Amino acid sequence: MSATLNMPTPYRARKAFSLIELVIVVVIIGIIGAIAIPRMSRGASGAADSSLVADLSVMRAAIDLYKAEHGGVLPKFATFEDQLTTFTDDAGTANASKSSTYYLGTYLREIPKLKVGSNKGKSALSATQTGTAAGWVYDETTGEISANLPDTEVDVRGVQYNAY
Repeated sequence: MSATLNMPTPYRARKAFSLIELVIVVVIIGIIGAIAIPRMSRGASGAADSSLVADLSVMRAAIDLYKAEHGGVLPKFATFEDQLTTFTDDAGTANASKSSTYYLGTYLREIPKLKVGSNKGKSALSATQTGTAAGWVYDETTGEISANLPDTEVDVRGVQYNAY
């Protein structure tokens, strides 16, 4: 047999962590928590803000495309949803089925629900900033669309939602 197998080990095998090692691990976990927790708590509101920006971008692009395909004419307030979610003819008359007459569109699958503020969950349109009846404000003369929320409702940066 080899002589190395019979030699006593100079150090005892360690079976536990020292107090210093445990303190260092706790401090590192505390630092990670101090960084991560505030970021995660802002995550939900930040996601809703991003969703509002995305919804407005999609609706504005749909309005612009409708205008381009209809000779510069914007969707009418009274028929906004039908004109953007179904097929239309050159005059903007809506029809559920595509045909040789109703060949333009569709521009949206549905009007998205507002995802922030006091009117959260509403997808109806209003012609002016009003109470809680609608989620969106649409001006048929300019094609502008915005969130139907009071000036007091702002994002984490202090920007009014209705100014997005």
